[in-house]
Amino acid sequence: MLRPQRFAHEVDPGPVQIQARNVAFETADKPKYWIPGHPVSSHLVNLLNIMLPAGERWFVEVFNEALPLIKDPKLAADVRGFIGQEAMHAEAHDTVMHDYMIASGVDVAPLLDQIEFVFQRILAPSKTTNPRRKMNHLIERLWLIAAIEHFTAVLGDFVLNCNWDDYDADPTLTDLYRWHGAEEVEHRSVAHDVATYFRDSYLTRVRAMAVAGSGLYVLFQRGMRFLVKSDPQLQLSWWQMQRMRMNDSKLGLLPEYWNLLFVQTLAYFKPSYSPEHMGSTAQAVAYLANSPAARAAHH
Repeated sequence: MLRPQRFAHEVDPGPVQIQARNVAFETADKPKYWIPGHPVSSHLVNLLNIMLPAGERWFVEVFNEALPLIKDPKLAADVRGFIGQEAMHAEAHDTVMHDYMIASGVDVAPLLDQIEFVFQRILAPSKTTNPRRKMNHLIERLWLIAAIEHFTAVLGDFVLNCNWDDYDADPTLTDLYRWHGAEEVEHRSVAHDVATYFRDSYLTRVRAMAVAGSGLYVLFQRGMRFLVKSDPQLQLSWWQMQRMRMNDSKLGLLPEYWNLLFVQTLAYFKPSYSPEHMGSTAQAVAYLANSPAARAAHH
């Protein structure tokens, strides 16, 4: 498997054209514990296959709503590339969820229903006919996406540099998550630029992060517990599960919660915050040039 660290110090490629890559991953026969000996890490990362499709389809819907209102040609082009990438992410993880997780007997319906309710009901477009209120609702959702994209960039940078390979992680699933992570780093500025284009407001940014950060924490905690409890091979209490997660974080298999919840979240609250400070475009582009799935899609 390609070790992304070898590309960490490549020369900055400058502005890149954001575009979707029509990738495919054969995961039907992959092991449940795709990081051998680390079931909690395997489940927690696999949770992305359940959570991401609904969220990223929602991203696409909101950006399609905003696109006709964007008059800046460069930003509009970036938005179209972002829409293409997010749609491909949703499709890829949706396929993996069905071919790999559901096919192996995991009942994802209860968790999936909760996630769909959040994105399709609570965060649905406003039905108001008042133009000002309709625009305000759009802007609030754009800033929510920008806040969520801050975390996806952080996670993207993590998966590009973590040491899954040292623990014999399955190469196909490793490539799936690193391909996605690299594209998150590649387009990390788009959502922030769009939200700022419509309303450059520090207060709106902070409010969106308060909602997005707490919501994501709850969803991931509930999702991790759901998958672990649904696994008949594991008999873990909540505390045992958390201890295994913390141990795996120390090994570099998972991000550390203190870093996600405090260091990275507080960084977003800085008035001078810029997504450009998160991750390396050079590293992301270099990985995408060598990712087995991305190369296959290119050819």
